[in-house]
Amino acid sequence: MLAGLAPTCQRTRRRRISTGDARFGGIEPVIDQAFDRVARVIEMALAVCFVFAVALNFGNVVGRYGFGVSLLGADELQIFIMVGMTFLGAAVVTRRNMHLRMDVLVRFLPRPLQIFLRVAEQLLLVTLAGFVLTQSTFYAQRMMMIGRTSDMSGVPMWIPHGTVALGFGLILVIAVWGLVRLMRGTSEGKP
Repeated sequence: MLAGLAPTCQRTRRRRISTGDARFGGIEPVIDQAFDRVARVIEMALAVCFVFAVALNFGNVVGRYGFGVSLLGADELQIFIMVGMTFLGAAVVTRRNMHLRMDVLVRFLPRPLQIFLRVAEQLLLVTLAGFVLTQSTFYAQRMMMIGRTSDMSGVPMWIPHGTVALGFGLILVIAVWGLVRLMRGTSEGKP
């Protein structure tokens, strides 16, 4: 049932963009399209990373049980890939407004209260994403300064920690844009 709704929503959204929306001097559709393109690129990169992680795991299992040889650092690399997939994937989920929420009762509230709750949700998201961004950026910088690498694969540790900062940086930008759209009354079910 939900799969049938997605194409309809996309067609409606494309129609709205193609009609030359005049809000923000016509820049709103351009920003939305840019966010959608970035989300698509992230999705494709994460898909490639996932395939690589599965192939790495398969190769490690075959090597370990078939030939008695293990790939050094394979487990670490898989963990780093999962960390990147989690935090960059969270940015895509935020862009599509598909994160988990308990909104069963919110749907029955008056429209002004629904809008107030959405604004409060966006403000909380901006605050939390900003906090995690600053903390993870600081930590990734420290890892870079001391030159810390992972024990087995030798990956510079600022890279996996930097993916946390990048993911929350993207979430912050998306949340701020969603908040701007909500405050201007231009959001139609999507921040």
